Parts: sequence; C-alpha cells; structure tokens
Amino acid sequence: MSARPRVGIVGTGFMGGVHARAVTAVGGRIAAVLGSGPARTAAAAARWPGARPAADLDDLLATGLDAVHLCTPNHLHARDAERVIAAGVPVVCEKPLATTVADAERLTAAAQAAGVVTAVPFVYRYHPLVREARARIAADPDAGLWLLHGSYLQDWLGDRAADNWRTAPELGGATRAFGDIGVHWCDLMEYVTGHRITRVLARFGRAFAERGPVGARTAVATEDGAVVSFETDRGAIGSLVVSQASAGRKNRLWFSFDGPDRSYAFDQEDPEQLWIGGRDASTVLRRDPALPSAHADRFDPLPAGHPQGYRTCFEDFAADVRAALDGRPADGLPTFADGLRAARISAAVTASAAHGTHTEVPT
Repeated sequence: MSARPRVGIVGTGFMGGVHARAVTAVGGRIAAVLGSGPARTAAAAARWPGARPAADLDDLLATGLDAVHLCTPNHLHARDAERVIAAGVPVVCEKPLATTVADAERLTAAAQAAGVVTAVPFVYRYHPLVREARARIAADPDAGLWLLHGSYLQDWLGDRAADNWRTAPELGGATRAFGDIGVHWCDLMEYVTGHRITRVLARFGRAFAERGPVGARTAVATEDGAVVSFETDRGAIGSLVVSQASAGRKNRLWFSFDGPDRSYAFDQEDPEQLWIGGRDASTVLRRDPALPSAHADRFDPLPAGHPQGYRTCFEDFAADVRAALDGRPADGLPTFADGLRAARISAAVTASAAHGTHTEVPT
C-alpha cells in the first residue's frame, strides 16, 4: 500500500464528506470521487486537492486505489460493493451493508473469498468511555448483566414536510428508523456486553401517515420509530426505543446495562462521562487518557477536559481501517461480518413487527 493510501469516495452527500474528512485526517488522500451526476461529482472533487472526478464506478476503480468508501443510498450498497470486491479492492460500506440478508451474506462471503479488507462504520464503538465500559464488563466475570435497555432518538424527520430517499422502501429498505439507527444501538450493546440477541418482539409506528409538502403528500411506507424487546444468549432481557421524530432529540443514543452489583450508562450526546451504578454508591467517570483501559496505545485521545465527539470517533475508525490495509487488523474494527449481523437483526425485527410475533435472530 502507498505511504498515503489512495482512497475513492462514492457518494457526495453528508456521509461522503464525513468519510473523506476522516480519511484525510489519518493521512489518506482522496484520489477519486463519484457522485450521482457530473455536476455533483465535479463539485465534490473540487473540495479535495488532487481528487479526480470519475465518470462511473469502473472509471473510479481504474484510478488505482487502496480502498473505496461507499456512501450512497442503501439500495446501491450491494451492487457497488460486489463490483469493488470483484476488482480486489478493500471496501468500506456505509450501513446497512445491504437491504436484504441474502445480499449481505453474499457480500460477506465474496469479501472473505477475495481476501480484501472490509469495514462498516459502526463508529460509536470508538468513544473512549464505551471502550472503558466494555473493558470493565469483560474484566468482571460476575457482572451478571441481566437487563440491557436504552434508546436512540432523533428529530430530523419530526416535520411532516420532511422527506428524502430514506423514507422510500425501494431505496432505503423495508425498515427505516430501526435499519438506520436501531442497528447502531444493537451493535453497541453486543460489542460492549458480549451478549448476542437471540429473539425479538417488535412494534413499528409512524408519526405521520403521509409526508411531503402540502398538496403533494404521499403515504409513508416505513417506520418513524420502533419499540423492540429482546432476549440474549446469556439469559438477559432488554428493550430498545428508536425514533426519528422525537422533538428535541438530535442524536441521543443512550444505554444502560444493568447488573445486581454494577450498572453502566452512557449517552452519546454527553460522551465525556460514563455512569457506573452501585448499590451503595455510584460513580460518574470522566473521560481521561490516563484511565487504565483507555487503550492509549491505539487511540490518541484529547487531554481530559477537552471534549471528544463523533468526528473523533470517525477518525479513529478510519485509522483502524488504515491499519488493516497495512496488515495490522485492530481489535474492534467493525467489518462486513458485523454488517451481516446487523442485517440479520434488522430482518428479524422487521418480520416481528409485520407479524406481531416473537422472531428468532439467526447466529
């Protein structure tokens, strides 16, 4: 691999910009970009010195790249990832990895057969205090976590007039709110606790039956929110509330993982602290690189008292991708296997909501 990895970005919207900034922050170079049309492609290429506007995916791959980041609408992920893998190029794919389990299984198998590096940006794993909670739980064999609960709440679709491609199942997939943000929470829960969801019971709901501007509203086919109860392979029970239409909630991913002796709670909107509950006393742990579990050998966190956030998490994720490209795979890098896991949970939740029954999650 080149000293400065040459990266291609497919998709020029918000997430494409997030990926590009993270790549450059860890020493990579945006070598080529591809948008939904020539004008968007040219405008995106102009933002990154030396980036070449590509005419199509084959043209982008012909640039000679060390990795491709796919930041396109969901229905394009499987098609484009398959072509990148076939070219033998490592691929980072936004979640969902695919809108069907079959496609996610095929992509995961193809990547394994080709031996290419893969990644899916479940970046909330990279909050230092999430890692702290994980390390403490792993070091406590008697933690006895039995109640795993939380929520992921946003309000960006709280306006009846708000609409975009994500609300259309043919573009975003059969599940919207859960498939977009609920899978982040589930990935985080399984990563931190080591538990695996085995069975779910879900209900989907909508804030609005129709969306769009006055006089041009159309029926909403996907959910604005979900309530999911679940069981795990270690005998725990849990619940998750997901919403994209909860006023005032911008990006509140919150969890509480509870045991009889200790409980752990974290709020992504206030990521500088981890609440550790005890029967006699509770502790609020502030982020500090000096913490024994801070993994200072892998991360370069800001000094205590200098807040970190989503952008830093994405940069740490990009650094782990670069390490994997160099042949130094990092513990905790989410790969296509994690994307497949999310697809299986999404499918089970969607089926449960459709039929009103408990649904098993394949392992």
